[in-house]
Amino acid sequence: MFSRHALLLAATVVALAGCGSQQVAAAPAEQAPAVSATQSPAVTAPALTITDPWVKTAKKGMSAAFGTLVNNTDAEVTIVSGTSPLSPKIELHEVVESGGKMIMQPKEGGFVIPAHGTHELRPGGDHIMLMGVAQEVLPGARIPFTLTVKGGEPLEFTAIGKDFAGGKEDYQPGMGHK
Repeated sequence: MFSRHALLLAATVVALAGCGSQQVAAAPAEQAPAVSATQSPAVTAPALTITDPWVKTAKKGMSAAFGTLVNNTDAEVTIVSGTSPLSPKIELHEVVESGGKMIMQPKEGGFVIPAHGTHELRPGGDHIMLMGVAQEVLPGARIPFTLTVKGGEPLEFTAIGKDFAGGKEDYQPGMGHK
């Protein structure tokens, strides 16, 4: 015979099942649709994305773009170059110490994003350098970019103009730029 607790538990389960709970039980494994290595799921994340892309406001001359590159693949991804209508010349840069000073220089080999990893582009670190900017970048401006991926599809995104004075970076010629 059932104990009083077992009957109470059974009644609770029946009552909860009829309450329209938001939880959905998983189907038994033999009923779940199989996805083989050659099939792709219905929804897949893009191979490469960027989060929070922004460009430092500037009157003209030089500026830089930042954000976090996100690799959604099983292999490392390398960014080798970039373009933007804002600048006739773009370089992938890093900030390194040289002779006791921090200097900017082109990033040898580009930006490497590990499999299922991220690569931060930030002031004082790796960044996308815009040279020869002829028009003012105002706060809120929408700046299109295309990054070239070694052996892959390009990454197109829009970065937002943003005032930034942290670290006192000055992306102008002669300011520790190689």
